[in-house]
Amino acid sequence: MKLKLLLTGNELMTGDTIDSNSAMIAQMCLDQGVQVHYKACVSDDLSQLVNEIRRLTIETDVLIINGGLGPTQDDLTAQALAQVMGVELEEHPEALAHVKAWCTARHYELSEANRKQAFLPKGISLVANPEGTAVGFKANINGCLTICTPGVPHELRAMLKQQILTELSAMLPANIKPERSRLRVFGFGESSLQQHISDTYPDWPEQVELGFRASLPLMEVKLKVDYAEHHSLLQQWRANMRTLLGDHLVTEDHRSMAEVVIDLLQAQGKKITCAESCTGGLIASMITGVSGASTVFEAGFVTYANEIKSRVLGVSESDLAAHGAVSETVVRQMLSGALEASGADIGVAVSGIAGPDGGSAEKPVGTVWIAWGDQNAMHTRAFYFPGKRIFFQKMIAALALDLLRRELLQSKETPDYFERIKR
Repeated sequence: MKLKLLLTGNELMTGDTIDSNSAMIAQMCLDQGVQVHYKACVSDDLSQLVNEIRRLTIETDVLIINGGLGPTQDDLTAQALAQVMGVELEEHPEALAHVKAWCTARHYELSEANRKQAFLPKGISLVANPEGTAVGFKANINGCLTICTPGVPHELRAMLKQQILTELSAMLPANIKPERSRLRVFGFGESSLQQHISDTYPDWPEQVELGFRASLPLMEVKLKVDYAEHHSLLQQWRANMRTLLGDHLVTEDHRSMAEVVIDLLQAQGKKITCAESCTGGLIASMITGVSGASTVFEAGFVTYANEIKSRVLGVSESDLAAHGAVSETVVRQMLSGALEASGADIGVAVSGIAGPDGGSAEKPVGTVWIAWGDQNAMHTRAFYFPGKRIFFQKMIAALALDLLRRELLQSKETPDYFERIKR
């Protein structure tokens, strides 16, 4: 099945609105075994819309048109579809009843603008919208199932779930039963991981589609099969990937790094703390951004200035003077002080040079020292990760959490995420 998308709206063309709907449609359709082959975006221009609808309905099996069903004069999808079909717009009784019911439930008066949403091309079928005023509608044009949907994301999602995906699935051959696995990893880049996989598994089966989605901070490895008879093959190669990734594998669901760490802490009955300099509280923010974090996190420390490192965490002034804030000695003392002050069981301390200024030949921008563990088993390591300031901060915060994750798992692997500083 060929599925194409046509998105409409001046706000999409000017960049005032970021197109997230096409991604939603693509992801939800892919779960049903239907892949988007093409998408186009046009402004609120009637002739453009008419031309695109005519062209695309000739080329494809299914066309989803998104946007342009609202109450204003620049919402032109119904009018454009009527022109392509060669019919008039007419007031659709069921669509009018839907708009009236929507307004009544909210104690609104039915305006002429809202009533406009009930004027649809003659001969269409409705696609119910349980969330908003604008019903969707569909028609067969040039042998192409053409479905018109509203641009409001939560309305679109509900319509996809409740009706559209079911209809598309029924059009597929019976043996199409897609299955996907997602493995979220930290510490690999796309190119290095692809090379690692190619070197380890040169006989990768063509039935299992391998893909990558780079995001910050986790990278997603995607495995997919389309047919029911290949489901066992998918499970086999998912197991192979678990072995290959080792402790770089963070999760196989949609949890964030912080959520994984919090789940581990809760399971072990432990509390965490952090002492931050270069990340400016980002580690604590990632932790407390998760609901339920209060069960494992009571205090964190942002000790940006050397004076505060000494006064709050007990870092030696002489060590700061002798070794500098970005040093093994200092992060050890930062972590020790944070653990003592908070009473936490485990923690992490970071001190680095985020840039763009402040580096030296000995400690260039991108240098960071990290200490993690507890008072009895504390580990330290220097990393070098040059890049823009905010990117550096986000990656170092994620790296700090990942070191804690490995510590909680009692990982035997030695992580080597980035190039280490050799001293």
